[in-house]
Amino acid sequence: MQLTGAEIVIECLKEQGVDTVFGYPGGSILNIYDALYKHQDEIFHILTSHEQGASHAADGYARATGKVGVCMATSGPGATNLVTGIATAYMDSIPMVAITANVTLPLLGKDSFQEVDIAGVTMPITKHGFIVKDVSILAETIRKAFKIAQSGRPGPVLVDITKDVTAALCEYERKEPEAPAHKSRFTEQEIEQALELIRKAKKPYIYVGGGAILSNASKEVREFVDKVQAPVCETLMAKGVCDSYADNYTGMIGMHGTKASNLGVSNCDLLIALGARFSDRVIGSPKTFAAKAKILHIDIDAAEVDKNIRTDASLVGDLKEVLTILNQRLDPQEHSEWLEYIKEIKTRFPLKYDDSILSCPYIIEEIDRVTKGQAIITTDVGQHQMWAAQFYHYTEPRTFLTSGGLGTMGYGLGACIGAKTGRPDKIVINIGGDGCFRMNMNELATANRYHIPVIQVIINNHVLGMVRQWQTLFYEGRYSQTVLEDQVDFCKVAEGLGCEAILVTKKEEVGPAIEKAISLKKPVVINCIIPKDEKVFPMVPAGASISDAFDEDDLKKQSK
Repeated sequence: MQLTGAEIVIECLKEQGVDTVFGYPGGSILNIYDALYKHQDEIFHILTSHEQGASHAADGYARATGKVGVCMATSGPGATNLVTGIATAYMDSIPMVAITANVTLPLLGKDSFQEVDIAGVTMPITKHGFIVKDVSILAETIRKAFKIAQSGRPGPVLVDITKDVTAALCEYERKEPEAPAHKSRFTEQEIEQALELIRKAKKPYIYVGGGAILSNASKEVREFVDKVQAPVCETLMAKGVCDSYADNYTGMIGMHGTKASNLGVSNCDLLIALGARFSDRVIGSPKTFAAKAKILHIDIDAAEVDKNIRTDASLVGDLKEVLTILNQRLDPQEHSEWLEYIKEIKTRFPLKYDDSILSCPYIIEEIDRVTKGQAIITTDVGQHQMWAAQFYHYTEPRTFLTSGGLGTMGYGLGACIGAKTGRPDKIVINIGGDGCFRMNMNELATANRYHIPVIQVIINNHVLGMVRQWQTLFYEGRYSQTVLEDQVDFCKVAEGLGCEAILVTKKEEVGPAIEKAISLKKPVVINCIIPKDEKVFPMVPAGASISDAFDEDDLKKQSK
């Protein structure tokens, strides 16, 4: 049948099972929005307050559901406003398709009104970018975009369409979507080499990254951990893959990881990395990272193998597939003495905080208690992000959504809206600092407009907390541009944007505030006022050995 390009876009989205799109219209994309209007009973469109909010919402939707997130924007500034969200998704390997419309073909390359080469701009931060100048290839291009976004290591794909293509007619025939392609490259010899390393290890440690969530391998990871009988740590991106209540779980690794994880990895004789990329925030000094250990790396992206840390063996393939094979062939191992040592350092170096004051760790623990650990937690970036990773007990994958690779302030609220849209059955709470909240707080209006009952918890210390922490520890207390002591009243802002607001200044107010926010079933802001000089510990200075992690007790000893 003959359809316009705009109608083909919508039909292709329906082919792919897309039920929700986040975006913002404008002149060049009007034809697509007109077609969307005619299909509003099939595809739910959420008009965000800013295009960046749309890209973060699509990202949060994808992380929470495992589906491809979709966002849309018009040409020029509309498209460039998506860039930070696209980069965020790229760094964390999140499947997303961003659809933009550009000026008509005769106006391309002439500095026309609202013309930007968005495919060129986003080339380094997408898996692939398309610019469609011919309606006859439009449907196939969109289908390719979805397949690429989900295949192998996932990531964002951009499809830019000239406005005349959205108006042109073309024959369209519906097709079933192709399954994502996951090309495993490992050999039988490499499987045997990996098994031999595991069998010979006396002190193995398992280090789990975000790839375990992307490959839906949580069940296989837990079985593998039990088979190897090893302690296990996670990166920020892997929260929920392992049950954080498990005896052999030691928490996060790296710059703000637990001492148990950092010391354990530093003393193991085999480190097994599952879907992890050995980022600088995890390894600290590459020269000293797991220096006593052989390294076995399992990842779907061959480019990550030996990029940051030299390995002794590797398996390139889908983690779920690889672990299924290893679990079938591996007999249960026995490392009780090693596990006892890890248990002892867990006991000796617990995560702790000053419980005499209202603090972010206390707030996180109250959220954990009230929600029984069953909420989806999104965060912005900074101290609160690390505390949310440390003090909430995650027991399922896709329940902790955060910007790990790019570290995007302002990410959380959009992601929270996207997550709640995709998982309406879940309580979804965004934890953000006051600095982050200022960046995209206009998305509260979006939540109110669509009656999306998200809960925004502001950890309000009136400073840029993580930057201030660095200024305190490494810049002799020179607090350059990190103090936010002004007259902004976040409760009034929230009410002005149509949301409920609750002010919390005492510990005993936290639990009731969370309970009330959940019961209201509407967008709620909880503004929690905490001291400005609370710090995230443990901490590893940038580039230092992770075994040098220090906490507040260590600082007190040094000062004496």
